[in-house]
Formats: sequence, C-alpha cells, structure tokens
Amino acid sequence: MGNLFENKNISPMLLYESEPFNDDNFIFELKLDGIRCLAYIDKLNVILHNKRYKDVSDIYPELMKMNKCINKKCILDGEVICVTNGKPDFYEVQKRSLMTDAFKINLSAKKNPVQFVAYDILFLDKEDVTQLPLITRKKLLEENVKEGNNLSISRFIENEGKAFFSLAKEQKLEGIVAKEKSSKYLIGKRSKNWLKIKVMQDEDLIVCGYQPSENGDVKDLVLAYYDEKGNLKCRGKVYLGVSKGDQQKIKQFAKNNTIANAWFPKYKNVVWLKLELVGTAHFMHATKTGGMRQPVWKGLRDDKSIKDCIIKKEN
Repeated sequence: MGNLFENKNISPMLLYESEPFNDDNFIFELKLDGIRCLAYIDKLNVILHNKRYKDVSDIYPELMKMNKCINKKCILDGEVICVTNGKPDFYEVQKRSLMTDAFKINLSAKKNPVQFVAYDILFLDKEDVTQLPLITRKKLLEENVKEGNNLSISRFIENEGKAFFSLAKEQKLEGIVAKEKSSKYLIGKRSKNWLKIKVMQDEDLIVCGYQPSENGDVKDLVLAYYDEKGNLKCRGKVYLGVSKGDQQKIKQFAKNNTIANAWFPKYKNVVWLKLELVGTAHFMHATKTGGMRQPVWKGLRDDKSIKDCIIKKEN
C-alpha cells in the first residue's frame, strides 16, 4: 500500500450494526449524522477525501485552516457535519456536498459552516499507526491535535453503552458507536470490533425510478438494494423528504437515462431509470415484507455507488 499519506488511496474502516450493550472493553461515542471523510493534513495543506476517494476539499473551504491545529503531518478519520439547533443536520451538509458553484459554496460556508469531528488518527509524522490499539490512537489524537478552526475531537465514554444510547434516543440523535479499546484500524474493512447502534435506521439505497405527479414532477421514489448474492431487491417507496433540489437532479438524470423494462413490475406508472443514483432513506425498521416503516428521504449522495448498497440478511 506504500506511504498512506503520499498515496492517499485508502478508505475508512466500516462498522457492523448492534443492539445497545455495556462492556468494559469498549468505548462509546455519538454517531454523527454527516459525511465520512479522511483528512490528509500537513503544515501547508488540508486535503479531504470521501469514502469513494473523491477529493472534496473545494466543497468545504472553511476546513482548509485545520492544519493550524496540528503538530505533525497526519491522517484523521472523521465526520463532516453541519449543526442546526445544536444537533447534526444531515440535510444541510448533504446540500453542501452536492454544490459545484464556488460562489454558492463560499456563501454557504459563511452562512452554515461545517465542522470536522475527528475520532481516529491513521498516520502521524512518518508513521502508519493503524496497527496500534484504538485507545493508544485516541491518546495520540488528543496529544497532536488542538481543537479550533472548525476542527474538534470526538468525546467518548466507557462501559455505559446502554445508558448512553438511551440519552441519544431521548435527544433524538442518530445513535451511538461502540469500539473495542484494543482494536486495530482495518482500512476499508468491516469489523465487529466497531459497531453502530442506531436510534433510527439509515440505509443507502438505489433509486430505480419515480412515480410522477400529475404535473410531471418527481413524487414517490422506488428504492432497492442488492442482497449478498447480487440480486436486486425492492425496498419500497418513499415520498416524504424529497427536496426540490433532488427532484431536479433526478429529472435531469432521467432525460438520458430511462429504461423501457420495469425493475419491479408491481409498481405502475413509474419512470424507470438506469441504476446509478444512490441516496439515503431514514426509517424506523424494516417491515415483515421487507419494506420500510415510516420512511423519510434524506437525500441523494455522490459519495456512494450502487455497489455500496448491499444489505446482508440477519442470522
């Protein structure tokens, strides 16, 4: 893999899902509702890559002074968030992630500035530190990163996962994350040493098509995922939360990317699309028939591909 900092070709460690638990061998952090990024920082530059290796630095100009907060060259794993009324607001940060116009980006950076919340360090000075225990990496993070310039460090507690989850639920936050203290950082891999415990469920799903309203606007989105065998499975429809911005992007995509055959014939009057668009749905839990209970659309994502939309069957 070579020098992690110079190559900039790594993706974040991933998590399995779990129920709340207490364990002295784990730390517990808030699950932040934002966009996962790796930050490559030295004295001169800040470079941000999303989970698909895309350089998104230009989208978040207010984060380009984070290098004033470090002692040595480093790679930080963290979340880009936007806070509204004291809570992470995915809709706001998602709007920014889809911007391309520099003037609008700079205007948004002043009006709704984002924060980078660091919760791990992968590289420090000239050393790959991914094989050190998590609790050691946490200490290195605190010793070498000073908060400020839209950069903060994720706090954690020990053992009391159940109480912490109850607090997150009470505050209507996304949930919590549990990480084993001795865990190594497994680049691009999913591990049961890292667990996400959600208050509400989020899923990245494929936009297969939409049912238009009477005036031709995008109304209900038809969503799907891949199972472990690579079969396309229907997740159902969602109409709440589909913003005008997403409607416009989907209609623009549909101009040259419709197909004649239905992905799911049970749905009628659908504009079926080539499988390229991915977005996130937010819902209580899956129904017995595999649908979504009380789904809300959170927005399109450009940091995910259809290959990321795999749901494994629970044992």
